[in-house]
This record gives sequence, structure tokens and C-alpha cells, in this order.
Amino acid sequence: MASKKRETRQISPEQDRHMRRRTRVFCVGMAILCFGVLIGRLFVLQILDPEDYAARAADQQLRDTVIPAARGEILSSDGTVLAASETCWTIRASPRELADELVEPAARALSEILEIDYAETLEKFSQRSSNDCLLRRRVDREMADAVRTWCSENGAEGIQIRQDTRRVYPEGDFMGCLLGFTDVDNAGLWGLELEYNELLTGTNGRVLTAKNAWGYDMPESYNTLVEAVPGATLTLTIDANIQHYLESAIEAAVQEHNVASRAVGIVMDVQTGAILAMTVKPDYDPNNPRTIVNEEIRAQVNALSGEERSTALQTAQQAQWRNKAISDLYEPGSVFKLITAAAALDTGVCTPDSQFVCAGSINVAGTRFRCANGHIHGLETFAQGLAVSCNPCFIQIGARLGKEAFCDYFEAFGLREATGIDLPGEIKKSEYYTADRMGPVELASCSFGQSSKVSYLQMITAVSAIVNGGRLMQPYVVAEARDADGILLWKKEPIVKRQVISEETSQTMRLLMENVVATGTGKNATVAGYRVGGKSGTSQKLDSEDAAARIASFVAVAPVEDPRLAVLVCLDEPHSWTTSGGSLSAPVCAEVLAKSLPYLGIEPNYTEEEQQKLFAAVPDVTGWRTEAATQKLREYGLTAHIDGDAERVVAQYPLPGVQVRKNSVVFLDTTGENDPTLEE
Repeated sequence: MASKKRETRQISPEQDRHMRRRTRVFCVGMAILCFGVLIGRLFVLQILDPEDYAARAADQQLRDTVIPAARGEILSSDGTVLAASETCWTIRASPRELADELVEPAARALSEILEIDYAETLEKFSQRSSNDCLLRRRVDREMADAVRTWCSENGAEGIQIRQDTRRVYPEGDFMGCLLGFTDVDNAGLWGLELEYNELLTGTNGRVLTAKNAWGYDMPESYNTLVEAVPGATLTLTIDANIQHYLESAIEAAVQEHNVASRAVGIVMDVQTGAILAMTVKPDYDPNNPRTIVNEEIRAQVNALSGEERSTALQTAQQAQWRNKAISDLYEPGSVFKLITAAAALDTGVCTPDSQFVCAGSINVAGTRFRCANGHIHGLETFAQGLAVSCNPCFIQIGARLGKEAFCDYFEAFGLREATGIDLPGEIKKSEYYTADRMGPVELASCSFGQSSKVSYLQMITAVSAIVNGGRLMQPYVVAEARDADGILLWKKEPIVKRQVISEETSQTMRLLMENVVATGTGKNATVAGYRVGGKSGTSQKLDSEDAAARIASFVAVAPVEDPRLAVLVCLDEPHSWTTSGGSLSAPVCAEVLAKSLPYLGIEPNYTEEEQQKLFAAVPDVTGWRTEAATQKLREYGLTAHIDGDAERVVAQYPLPGVQVRKNSVVFLDTTGENDPTLEE
């Protein structure tokens, strides 16, 4: 078979040039594509998203340690530290830096020192690629030093002892409802801590530590330090001494009268609106805000379990933290008669001598209203009706005033809206009748303090306006703020919202309120040496399931001739021999005023009767037998303290004739060794 001859195809020069051109175009295209992708990627990295990659690079090359800033202090007006930041330490670890042979010993030792779970600690240390884990936050110096010592003795690397701060309240169970508290990150959660959180929070510092290629810290010479800046310091209008007077008096009243619901107390400077003291009792310790103070409620919560317990605990805590003085509404009862009285006098529909008749009850549009405790006062003047807190009298005064004027003054006294105090949680709106919804019956009940609900702070602010010349003031609790260097940032000045009543009406109301204390239901608010005005209240809790539930309240102002302080005390649901505000709350007001007025430098001016009742001239008992001298001093209301064992008194201190308060101690010297001219 004949073989075929293979033919060879020849490529023409034209075809060869075409193939080379296609190859070059392909190579150029590939080059453009590759460089395009590369340039696009560089554009993304350097122009569109440089921060992310810079951060990733920095994370590989640097360790950024935050230095927490100290939170600003909170001070009372007298300089008492109420809230401060205390240095503590947070213990963290970098397991990858810990030697393999130290993993188990370190977990065991540190779990014992830090009082944390060993198994969890060992699990954290066993994650050998981990660069950071938290062991325990905010330990004290002793615990931090113990960790430092163990690491030093055992050559342990990677255990970090970082300086931190924590919030402390040096006064303990004091002003909890006002101060509030912070969370684990030192952020304000309640009270002033929340309201002024931004100002109190400082600016954290930082330490940038360079790391080598293996991820370990380089020498300190490579570190960069940015100092932390502490937060601002707040100075309150609250005076710690007056706050103590108020808290002590109300706490005693709560216990003595078995107050079922929380009691409220407020002391206000009537001329400026500054809050000098405010409390809700029982209160909580801001150092341990989550501990339920009420033992009965705490036991009920602890008896539950699971989700039910969690819900009950949260409800109890929220109720405990609530500042009732600004967040709750109440029916003020007869204390509100001051508003009705001021409005009637200011409009001219009544004078202090206007006459009314109390027959024990009064019928208004088919509804019968009784006088308190069934009293029948008969013919009485406006002033007498206020002094004895006569309901029929004030129903008639309200009728003379009329619903339009009544509602206008209700609003003018600031009882429709929030006061605007610089505290969180103030209730925004009270409960009241407008003129278009108010009939004769509603006007009657509102006139003597029922059927309307206001906040405790609204009530004392309105009373302050009644006695300070008619000016409604803006209440406030923070006086000033200063930065970390002590430079003044701002200072609050008193704000007059409006003129509610005339100066003449205010002066008349002061005298009428003094008459309430001198001759009426407020006798228990008497303070020797001072002219005190006031008004009692015993209001029914109409929305309570307990028909006998009452709020015993009293508001007192002093001195009447130049008012400085207003004190409001409300005991919510007392269970005592009475529920009368004049009997239960007035003595609390008197105690607070008796301590606060002299403290503020307002000197007493005793009447002759008060002088004889309160003071005695020390009799001369020198030369007397000690038994007879002791008996003589007892007759003068004084107590003897005998120095020595001799039979007769050689000298006495104070000297004869000196005026001293009764119950004072007179020192009787029987030794003759003391200086007889010394007067104590």
C-alpha cells in the first residue's frame, strides 16, 4: 500500500503578524486587569476604608489600656462629701503570655486570692490564643497587692492589675432617694447621678503599649500616656445637717406611728426655692441599692424562685428607688385650704373677718359634706375657720371664689404641671378639674383639699409662694458645678416664675397661719422662741382599697415675721392612736425647725412666759449640805453633779444668778481645789 505524503501548512507573514498582535493585546489586557484590581484595592484601603485596616494594624502592634476617669464628687452645701470616687483595681489576664507550666497553679492561686471560681479561671487560662480576659473587677488594695506578690514570686507574665475607680457614698444610708447610684461602669442610673451623669463623668485616659512580633509588651520607654480627666464636682443646696435633722425626725415618726407606706419630708428655702433637705423613709443605702430595705418585702421576694422571683425583685427595687417626693401624687387634704384661703383673700371675695356658719355638715347639690370629726363650730370668722380647719367654712369660701377663679389660682400656684426641679422622675402632670368639668360638688370637695392630686414638691412650693410675698419660685437642688481644677462652670440663681398673690395677701396669710399654730390644729408645731405658722392635713386616700387609709400631713413656716424655712411632713397610712396631721406630723416639723433655725443663725426671741418655762436662775447653794443642795437644784429644774466626797458644797458652777436652760447640770465642788471664779 502506497504511503501518503504529509503536507506541511505554511503560515504566511500576514498571519504571523496577526497572531503576535493578538498575543500582545491579551498580555496588555491581563496586565491592565491585574493592575486595575490592585489599584482598586489600594483605593479601597487608602481612601475608602483606611481606619479599619489602620485599627487592625494598631491592634497587632499596640496594646491600648484605658485609665478610667474619676467621677466627680457630690458635696452638700456645708462641704460634706456625699458621693466620691475611690481607687480600686481590675484584674485581667493575657493567657497567651502565661507560661504553660503556670496555667494550673495560676488558676488555683488567683481563684483563691480573688475569690472566684477555679474551674472558670482554669478554662480562661487554657485558651492559649487569648490575649485578654477579665478575672475580677474593682478589687481593693489588699487583694490587688496579693495578686501582684504571687505573680512576682512565681514569675507569672500576662496578669494585668489595672487601676480603676468605683463610686462610694461615705454617709451610707443617707439621701439615697436624692443621690441615686451608678452601674458597674460608673454610669449614673438614678437620682442626681443620672440627672447630671454627663457632667459627673470624666474623660478616660489611656496607655498605649508597643508590642513586639510575638505579641509581648515592649519596655516602658515605648509607652504613651494620656492622663484621665476627672468629672465635675457638684455642690448641692442640701445642707447635710438639716438633712440629718429631717431624716432622724421622720424615721422616728415612721417607727413610732407604724407608717405603712413611705413617709415624705421636704425642707425648702422659701425665698429662693432651694431644697435644703428632702427624704423618703424608709430609704436605701446607695452603696447597696439593690438590697431590699423592707424586711417583709425582702422575705416575700426570697420565697420565690426563677422568673417569678426576678420580676418581683425588680418591682421591689423600682419602688424602693422611686423618689416619692417628686414622683407620686397625693390628695393634700386640709393643707390645701391655704391655697383656697390665699385665692379668696387675693381676689377680695373674703377678708379675715368674713363670717360663716358651720352646722357640722353642709349640703351641696344633694351631696352632704361633714366637718372633720363631726365638729359643729357655729358662727365663725374666716380666720377661725382656717385655725380649726372647718370643711363647711371652706366649702362656702370656695363657692364665693367661684370655679373660674379657683382654677386660675390652682394653675398660678404651679399645681397643674411639673415644677421643673433638676431631678429625674418628676411626675409631669397632676390630677385636677378644669372649670368646664367642675360642678358645685367638685368645687366644694376641691376647696378643702380633696378630689385633686398634686405632688409633695408642688405643695410645698405653692405654700412657699404664699408666705414669701407671693412669688412662685423654681425649686432646685444643685447650687453650682466646678471642673477638676476647681474652676466654676456655672452657678444657679433663684428663678421667680411669676407673682401669684400680692405682698399684702401674703402678709395676711402669714398671720393667719401663725394663728393656726397659736390657737388651732397646729399647736404641736410650736417652737419656743420663734413665731411659727402652719397648717395641718388629714386626707383620705380615695383610691385606696382601705377605706380607713389616711395621710397625716403638716406644713410649717418660720419665722413668720421674715419667713426663711418651709417644712412639709407627710406620713402615709399611719397606724397609731390617731391619723391627725396636727397630732402626728406637726411635732416632726417642730423638731426640724427647732434644730434648723438656730443652726442657720436665726436667734430665738423668747416671750416672758417662754423664758420662765424654759430657763432658771441658778440658786446659791454654796455652804449647803450636798443632799440639800441637790434637792434645791431639783426644785429649779436643774441637775446636780457633785465633785468630791466632802459633806458641804464649797463652790458651784455656773455661779449663782446665771440664767441657764432647765435640765442643765450644775457642778457642785466639795473639795475646794477648783477655782471658785471659774464660770462654765
